[in-house]
Amino acid sequence: MSKKIVVAIDGPAGSGKSTIAKALAQKLGFVYLDTGAMYRAITYLAISKSILNEIPEIIELARNIDLKLSFENGITRVFVDGVEVTENIRTPEINSKVSDISRIPEIRQEMVRIQRSLGQKGNLVAEGRDTTTVVFPDADLKIFLTAALEERAKRRFLEYQEKGQVTSLEEVKKSIENRDYIDSHREVSPLKKADDAVEIDTTFMTVGKEQEIILNKIEEIKKQTEPQ
Repeated sequence: MSKKIVVAIDGPAGSGKSTIAKALAQKLGFVYLDTGAMYRAITYLAISKSILNEIPEIIELARNIDLKLSFENGITRVFVDGVEVTENIRTPEINSKVSDISRIPEIRQEMVRIQRSLGQKGNLVAEGRDTTTVVFPDADLKIFLTAALEERAKRRFLEYQEKGQVTSLEEVKKSIENRDYIDSHREVSPLKKADDAVEIDTTFMTVGKEQEIILNKIEEIKKQTEPQ
């Protein structure tokens, strides 16, 4: 029986984590874990319940949430307490607030606990801002994606346009800059490259090329673990 593999993909907003993680999961037949969707779901609930500034209440919310993710036809469907919130969590408003929520230590603890339980089964592609350093520090392969700020902003802006969400490129750029700062300066699980992660700059790279590089790395791992 071949070894079960965990691939963890990290990096800042707009670097292409979700795109490549989905492509890899589909190609390999692995489970896809979008850790960012979990924090977005908590943020959405906090906003909808008007408790965005009530940290104890948000923590209690996270501890009691019934959160389920389902990866179907290339889309991560998110369900909270039995209600689908997939579209609700992908908005500029959620993007501008999610880093504030995800920096709360108790919320990260709850989310990491859930994420690790999913990873115990193996054959998983997980992506998010601390998957390589905190959630899966022993992942078989760690990838850290980067890209120029202008390119990341353009990608996110085009996503919003495709969904009919009104914003400007400059607003998106400022939001990403703010998220970068918060994510890299928070006390708990700051965004950073793991020492043993493979760094890939996606600024001028196609998804196909990214996938080729990562698949080659996975093949190397499989060969190293196969019985001689």
